[in-house]
Amino acid sequence: MLNKVVSTLQRTARDAGFATLRFNYRGVGASAGAHDMASGEVDDAEAAANWLLAQHPELPLSLFGFSFGGFVAASLAARLEAKDIELDKLFMVAPAVTRLGADAAFAQRCSLTVIQPENDEVISPVAVFAWSESLERAHELLKVAECGHFFHGRLTELKDLVLPRLAN
Repeated sequence: MLNKVVSTLQRTARDAGFATLRFNYRGVGASAGAHDMASGEVDDAEAAANWLLAQHPELPLSLFGFSFGGFVAASLAARLEAKDIELDKLFMVAPAVTRLGADAAFAQRCSLTVIQPENDEVISPVAVFAWSESLERAHELLKVAECGHFFHGRLTELKDLVLPRLAN
């Protein structure tokens, strides 16, 4: 939750007029429970989204996920869509796409933006690019040249990529 990429994404959405919520997954920081690197974190994200929707039922819902959170956001988007909960936008930044199974459901009705650093040392850019190419739904893939996983010295560029896509 305190990661500088996550914080930049949250502040960018806030500055664009969005009501925002950042949270820790179970077992992270002072959160109770055990991190299971799978469905437990998707459950946590769903609980957070449900809370946010209850607070602001009139607003559209957008999801942002960074790294492992990209897997969580994509999984949650599919889960919400299966429950006929409308999702406006899904942003996946340096997403852990190898966690998404080949037969995993994927949200179809929201806009999708994938942002991938080309020099990512944590998430394989080649895997993300191949995954993006295999998607059978419309989406935007933004490659960030000469950039590593944590966008060191490039957070302003990340903000500049996200901000105009929030207005659409």
